[in-house]
Amino acid sequence: MKIAVASMGETLDSNVSEHFGRCPYYIIVDGDDVHAVKNPYVAHSPGQVPEFIKSLGADVIISGGMGRRAVEIFKEMGIRALTGARGTVRDAIKNIDNLKSEPCERSEDHA
Repeated sequence: MKIAVASMGETLDSNVSEHFGRCPYYIIVDGDDVHAVKNPYVAHSPGQVPEFIKSLGADVIISGGMGRRAVEIFKEMGIRALTGARGTVRDAIKNIDNLKSEPCERSEDHA
């Protein structure tokens, strides 16, 4: 299972980003292979970031928060979108079973 985590930095010890589409990096974890990929979008249109994550071959995307439309787009693509992650990327991966596939309700942007 290949996992993409929205991250504020380039390592497993970086904090998970609150917003999947506005993070500076995605940490890609595939077994023992771990690498950072810079987010190519400063601003994005609906569907752009999910297409990018799909192009990376991810089966799962983890972030602090994500809007309803993005969750639906990922689902249509066969990618599991998990939200509610806190702490480091390492923590998020370790606690993957405690995350939910729900849009966040913390901001109007994600309502």
